[in-house]
Amino acid sequence: QLNLVESGGGSVLPGGSLRLRCAAPRAITSVFNMYDMAWYRQAPGKQRELVARITTERSTYYSDSVRGRFTISRDNSRKTVSLQMNSLKPDDSAVYYCNAVNSDNSALNYWGQGTQVTVSA
Repeated sequence: QLNLVESGGGSVLPGGSLRLRCAAPRAITSVFNMYDMAWYRQAPGKQRELVARITTERSTYYSDSVRGRFTISRDNSRKTVSLQMNSLKPDDSAVYYCNAVNSDNSALNYWGQGTQVTVSA
């Protein structure tokens, strides 16, 4: 397939942790190391939101809402991207997606099905 594959979501209590993973299919592994990678999330009825981005050199960016709680990382040899999420809040509930990012900050057309994160008491 030509889409990325997200996994690791689930249901947790507030304050809990999850680690999301994103893997590049064999057909697009050649693209992976040339681009920044990012995690996005989208809650029902909401716009898709960029939450974390990592460059090929592993410099990182985080949205204000997740900074200090989430950590993005990448393994360029394995063609994977991870998102460690700690101190989760109900507002973090969403479907999470990863994607490659163009130089103009637009996402490439490699959207997967996403992985659902639900944080509730």
